[in-house]
Amino acid sequence: MSKFAVLGSGQVGQVLADGLLGIGHDVTRGSREPSKLAPWKAGAGARARVATFAEAAAWADSVVLAVKGTAAELVIEQTGLSAIAGKTVMDATNPIADAAPTHGVLRFFTDLNDSLMERLQRKAPDARFVKVFSCVGNAFMVHPKFPGGPPTMFICGNHEGAKADVRAILDQFGWETADMGTVEAARAIEPLCMLWCIPGLLGGNWTHAFKMLRLP
Repeated sequence: MSKFAVLGSGQVGQVLADGLLGIGHDVTRGSREPSKLAPWKAGAGARARVATFAEAAAWADSVVLAVKGTAAELVIEQTGLSAIAGKTVMDATNPIADAAPTHGVLRFFTDLNDSLMERLQRKAPDARFVKVFSCVGNAFMVHPKFPGGPPTMFICGNHEGAKADVRAILDQFGWETADMGTVEAARAIEPLCMLWCIPGLLGGNWTHAFKMLRLP
């Protein structure tokens, strides 16, 4: 059993917090306004807590970053960088710009030679970031069920131990994991969010996930 801080008061944060509670971990959800998470805490059980970003990060063994991409760097600052030093930070964010999609294609505030996770890693160099949960909708993040078997979660990060920790969580959540390497691979993983969203934005179909197929 570990202590996880889930930073973010939106639906992604709730799904991941509930998933972590469901596999036996203690969870504190962090928010700028912890009081608005009181209804979640009341229904989540004795191992659930709410706190500020800084309080949650300091308490936790590991962190889940589940905030809007445009707020991610500020939230990392608000944790207090020393609070996440040496800790696994599961980065579920995407650099989605505050602009309308073009023919179903989201706009990003990064380019192909940078990623949001690289920016976060530069801001908090002692944290152990792992990109994860960024290429699927929140309805399928925990225990996804598809006719073709477990879908593939693409991850990356600089710290092998942190990626092993994340792989263990993904195993329990029912995912196949594909490790794409170091932090720079987030330049390729984050745009999968664009691809995942196109069927939904154009045709209302949000019930899919990616699968990497391999020859024996």
